[in-house]
Amino acid sequence: MRKIIVLAAAATALLAGACNTIEGVGKDVKAAGTAVERTAKDAK
Repeated sequence: MRKIIVLAAAATALLAGACNTIEGVGKDVKAAGTAVERTAKDAK
């Protein structure tokens, strides 16, 4: 039973870390999209 609790805690910690990483990637993609949008407007 103790091993299951330890594994569940480790899995929870990994998932929480992954959420932060995915959020950071989303922000980077949004910033890149904004830059492309500005460049397209300037090229008009």
